[in-house]
Amino acid sequence: MLEFLVLGSVVGIIAFTRLPLGFVMMFCGAAGIAALHPRGLSAAMAISEQQIMNLAMNYQFSVLPLFILMGVFVVQAGLANELFEAARRWVGHYPGGLGMATILACGGFSAMSASSSAASATMAHIAVPEMKSAKYDDGFAAGSIAAGGTMGILIPPSSALIIYALLTQESVSELFVAGIIPGLMQIGFYIIVMAIVARFLPSWAPRGTVYTMKDRFAALWKIWGVLFLFGLVMIGLVCGWFTATEAGGIGAGGAFLFVLARRKLTFKVFARSLLDTARISTMIFIVASGALVLNQFINLSGVPGDVVRFIESMHLSPPMVILCLIVFYTLLGCLMDGYAMIFLTVPIVAPIVSGLGYDLVWWGIVTVLVVEISLITPPVGLNVFILKALLPELPIVKIFKGIMPYLVSDVARLLLILAFPAVTLLLPSLIT
Repeated sequence: MLEFLVLGSVVGIIAFTRLPLGFVMMFCGAAGIAALHPRGLSAAMAISEQQIMNLAMNYQFSVLPLFILMGVFVVQAGLANELFEAARRWVGHYPGGLGMATILACGGFSAMSASSSAASATMAHIAVPEMKSAKYDDGFAAGSIAAGGTMGILIPPSSALIIYALLTQESVSELFVAGIIPGLMQIGFYIIVMAIVARFLPSWAPRGTVYTMKDRFAALWKIWGVLFLFGLVMIGLVCGWFTATEAGGIGAGGAFLFVLARRKLTFKVFARSLLDTARISTMIFIVASGALVLNQFINLSGVPGDVVRFIESMHLSPPMVILCLIVFYTLLGCLMDGYAMIFLTVPIVAPIVSGLGYDLVWWGIVTVLVVEISLITPPVGLNVFILKALLPELPIVKIFKGIMPYLVSDVARLLLILAFPAVTLLLPSLIT
């Protein structure tokens, strides 16, 4: 009973107050530990302090600020505009080509920024005016950006995968590598969606301007450095040349040189980049600390074991349990932020999945895929509200309507990865 009271308190405080998620989880977890442990409050304080210190000293956590710094440097270099321009010159002349260029630019920017909200907000400023001038349907244009922005939470380097690794003690490198094929599948599926819509609803996504090969290669030349950097980081991880933390160092250092070479690195920009990185890293550190304290309470209470025994008593097959968990995540995603879902559910769900004999690297990708879907699912859909804030004249219902084709492709991709785990585990098997 106490376990449900504590978890209910977490959800209630988050829903009805403006307190930060990390402090809420830390407070509720510590209160639960104090109630269960024979030493009471002193034990709760000691366990909480130990969890925070362990996270601060965790070698895997150091990868997070490095990749965040890499993304901040790339943003300061003004790469988003040039990614979109290069993609537009190469594919813009196809039916729906401007939308395809938006998807490709979202994928590239997501890979560098590791943030779905940053990708959505940035690409909205760049791509929406272009698609409006090309007579694209407003809702479909906004939906394309909202859906494309979700790639920031999956395509490596992904902060969501780093958090999952910290909560489950899985390898960040393996999770990053496991996310490559599903991320490429997402880009491919979205481009197919754009092509189908352009074929059957040509007024929604008309053709764009045709550019010469000289113009195309000129645009590609401006971004070759950062594409090479991303390729080096990903290939290095797949081939085992370096760990995730080393890859983060190479990425941050390479991005620094990229900005420096473009003469955009003033002292003010450098200081702001470090400050933004510190702010984002600290925010995630506080939330992760709270999640780990809450995790200790959950383990102490025996909730995972009780849930496993309850599932066993229902005599469900392992695939049926996984399907029930997917339905649970889908419903939860309609009401809760994606990162909150990861922090609150992974400590309980991961032991269940592992006990059923499934690979936790595969489950990590599945979890992030469901969180991706939650970013564009009504009524919460964080990316949709970001687009609504940037485009106040556009009805939110119209944005959701434009998202629907992408949502169908996301469900199809999720079912493929559930049916064929090898799609996710192929590349990680090369580095183990």
